Order: sequence, then C-alpha cells, then structure tokens
Amino acid sequence: MEPVERLHGPKNAFASDNYAGVCPEAWQAMTEANHGFANAYGDDGWTARACDALREFFETDCQVYFVFNGTAANSLALATLCNSYHSIICHELAHIETDECGAPEFFSNGTKVLLVPGKDGKVDPAAVADTVTRRKDIHYPKPKVLSLTQATELGTVYTPDELQTIAATARSFGLRLHMDGARFANAVASLNVPPKALTWQAGIDVLTFGGAKNGMAIGEAVVFFNPALATEFDYRCKQAGQLASKMRFLAAPWLGLLKDGALLRHASHANQMAQTLAAGLASIHDVRIVHPVEANAVFVRMPPALIDALKAAGWHFYTFIGSGEARLMCSWQTTAADVNAFLDDTRRLTKSR
Repeated sequence: MEPVERLHGPKNAFASDNYAGVCPEAWQAMTEANHGFANAYGDDGWTARACDALREFFETDCQVYFVFNGTAANSLALATLCNSYHSIICHELAHIETDECGAPEFFSNGTKVLLVPGKDGKVDPAAVADTVTRRKDIHYPKPKVLSLTQATELGTVYTPDELQTIAATARSFGLRLHMDGARFANAVASLNVPPKALTWQAGIDVLTFGGAKNGMAIGEAVVFFNPALATEFDYRCKQAGQLASKMRFLAAPWLGLLKDGALLRHASHANQMAQTLAAGLASIHDVRIVHPVEANAVFVRMPPALIDALKAAGWHFYTFIGSGEARLMCSWQTTAADVNAFLDDTRRLTKSR
C-alpha cells in the first residue's frame, strides 16, 4: 500500500519517524474500538486480544503491558530488573543514557547507568566484560542489567548471532537482558527473521516494543519473555501514571498493526526509503554516509554550509550527532516523492556552493 499523502507544510519528512502521522490500520482499529462502553484499566476485550496478538507475533507465552511512551517503558522495565544499588550497562549512545532525562535512574530509585563503547552503536562484549569485572567491591554499583537498542541509535541492527554472543557474555556474569525496541519492527524487517529470533530465542528477558515510531498515535508495549520478572509490574505502571483508564485505545492499534502483516510491511517500506535516500546521497559530491544503513535511518556527513542551506530551504532534520553530521529518518509515511525532493534540493544546493 502506498503511504497516504501528507498535508502541505514544513519539510519534516526526515526529521524523525515520530513526525509521521497515524497509519491507516492503527487508525481503523481505534475507530472500531470507539463504540459503546468497555471496561477500564485494561479489563477489556481489546486489551486481551492485543496481548494475545503479541504472543502470537513472538510465538511464545509472554506477559504484555501497554504504557504511554518509550521513556516510561524503558525506565519501568529496567527498574523492575534491578535494585537501587545495581547498575545498568548500555552503549554510550543509548537512548536511556542520552535522551531520557535520567528517568531510568529516577524510576529505579538511583540505579547507576554505566556506559560502554562499540562500533556503529552496538555494544562491545569485551567492554561489557571489562565493566563487570573491573571492580568487585561493595563501593561499586553492582552490574545487574545489560540494555541493548534494536535498531541502534546509529541505525544499525544486531543479528541473531550477535545477540546470542552478547547474551552469552551477559549470562556468564549473571546479567539480565533488556532490549529497547523503539524501532524493533525495522530491525525485524531488515533481517527478515522471525521476531522470536531477535528476542527470547536470543536470550532477551524483556523488550520495550515501539508503537509510536511505527504508525501508532501513542503507546508502547512492554513484553516480558521471562514472566517471573514481571511480578507486580502492573503496580509500577500505576504508580508511575502509566495505567491508562481507557486502555483499549492503547491496545487496539496493535491489533491493526499486527493484522495481515501491516507492521512489518510499513517497517519494510521505511527501510527501503532509507536505502533509496542513502543511495542518492552517496552519489552527491561532498556528502558521505557515515554508518551502515540497515534500518530506517541515514547518517551523513556534509559541509555545515550545505546543512544550513537545506534547513533554509525548509528541510527539518537533526544534527545532534556532531558538527557536519546529520540524521535523516524515514517512516511508514515517507514517500518516494519526499526522497526525490530532498535529493533534488541537495544536488541543487551543492552545485550552487
């Protein structure tokens, strides 16, 4: 299905997949849920069916909870995996470190986040081992959780083999495994593997599954593949203000996205748009792709003057990753016309410099 045409306005096509609208399947499911009365706080048929649909998607029995946003999903999941004197190991560019305003530490009552390096946004297992073993004394926050981002903050994806290698390292040190899956659907579509191969079969204990970046208006799913770890997670959600009274409207869009493969179809489209964009940019003088394009993100280096000129031409995108570098995100709603328009402006402005 070709994405619907956007209303005329600022050229926000590549700023973030958060900028996209609600996909038709999610919107239709919310419309269908918007009839009559339904029990509140998750005690409704829509929520029950959405949980079952996610169990079918992952091909396993798992505990599923719906919350409003990704920061809450990550922070509450991590808080339930550790105590306040523990630490969480993650990549130095991980969203839980750079973009969540200390929420993981806040909701866990002080758990320390420890950072490790790794090429292209992926954690280095050797660095994880070094972080765990460098100190054993009681004065050091005891490592308890390893958090991975799939797809990574640099647009790369962990393969099943890479995940299993990392999981082996984590298990050898008694670490629990959390996956920040804000763009998990893009990773699954990129690798063309069953979702289970990137989660419970690879040793992941809990996944925070992104909905908003994948065509929903609002909402994320927290999926515990180890049900024992989900004990009283519902209370955490309530205390944190994440228990929706009209839960059916957080749950129903998942039914729309998971029906007939819509979720992965949209993710594949976003990934393909990123590949097309990257191929076009790679052919332009003074523009260089700086990370492998494996999901729906394209990271480029270009002269700062070109960045300024593109922004002056109305394009909105982020340059938070460093001077002369930009992140361009594609979504379910990105069209070939969007890609071509950006490429045309980039070529024109490059020649005019």
